[in-house]
Amino acid sequence: MAPVKKGILERLNAGEVVIGDGGFVFALEKRGYVKAGPWTPEATVTHPEAVRQLHREFLRAGANVMQAFTFYASDDKLENRGQTLKITGAQVNEAACDLAREVSNEGDALVAGGVCQTPSYLSCKSETEVKAIFKKQLEVFMKKNVDFLIAEYFEHVEEAEWAVQVMKTSGKPVAASMCIGPEGDMHGISPGECAVRLVKAGAQIVGVNCHFDPMTCVKAVKMMKEGVERAGLKAHYMVQPLAFHTPDCNCQGFIDLPEFPFGLEPRILTRWDMHKYAREAYKAGIRFIGGCCGFEPYHIRAVAEELAPERGIMPTASEKHGMWGAGLEMHTKPWVRARARRDYWEQLMPASGRPKCPSLSTPEGWGVTKGHADLLQHKEATSTQEMKHVLEMQKKVKTSA
Repeated sequence: MAPVKKGILERLNAGEVVIGDGGFVFALEKRGYVKAGPWTPEATVTHPEAVRQLHREFLRAGANVMQAFTFYASDDKLENRGQTLKITGAQVNEAACDLAREVSNEGDALVAGGVCQTPSYLSCKSETEVKAIFKKQLEVFMKKNVDFLIAEYFEHVEEAEWAVQVMKTSGKPVAASMCIGPEGDMHGISPGECAVRLVKAGAQIVGVNCHFDPMTCVKAVKMMKEGVERAGLKAHYMVQPLAFHTPDCNCQGFIDLPEFPFGLEPRILTRWDMHKYAREAYKAGIRFIGGCCGFEPYHIRAVAEELAPERGIMPTASEKHGMWGAGLEMHTKPWVRARARRDYWEQLMPASGRPKCPSLSTPEGWGVTKGHADLLQHKEATSTQEMKHVLEMQKKVKTSA
């Protein structure tokens, strides 16, 4: 029999570093398996080989959490704005759990089942209705016996609390991760207060994911940690940021950037940026460290390599990657061989190669959130009239910027 793996809380209580995986929706969109816009994960059913391979690459890179590809897999999202999928949320979630478990069994990795924000909440449906969506997803996670649960990508702490409360009934460890920065949630509730509310709702691990770059996310989690400690509570902390630089973002993060989602490549962090991120997260007391949109396996490998002394292990994928460019010693060109050293890559200031491009953008901050008419969701495809309204609003925002 295979040895029993230590659980997520057992690892964190022992002070171990747990490394998460990366951003599946962005990675699979680039590979041709996810549609930008709905960002739904039906690929678990239609193209399981693609999802399986990405899990495997993150495992080789050093991740020891295989998060089931269940992002936006609630029925209300699968049916939103003209989607005509003949695949149910239960089918997507079950397939996702099976794929994550299959790959996790190839290494010392845990399986996490996750829920995220819903169109129903944005459309002001009741607590009972929104919680029913989370309960439906939880039934699959219990059936598939995932190792722990994650409530992630929540812009409003109220909805995140509802998700945690539902997940807590499972008896499994619960992590809660909000897509917020230092300014707090979309109603201005600070990161510290958000964290306190999530811990009181039952989360044992709290943090942030998505929307902002690594250093911004680490700053937000520090604020969460300070809030929890001031309240006399205890928790573990997690961070799974973007792999994009976002110094020009407002409170809603990269969603508001004009480059979102198809022009973000010039903002991608290098593997060497990831070393700095991993070290800063560790110094901040964060022990669940991973990635979200934009993260590819080589980014996670860099995180795992930076924290190899603390973890006592190098990732399998490092067999093909010399630390700090050491493999370049084998290059045919002497000036490239000269780059096989740490100080070269740590001091490099990468150029974008785009002479006419600005270094920063102006975010399209519309200032709308839950309860605003522009965010009401529906099953019908976006109409011509709706699109006209959106374009008029966009023009007004740009004019006033």
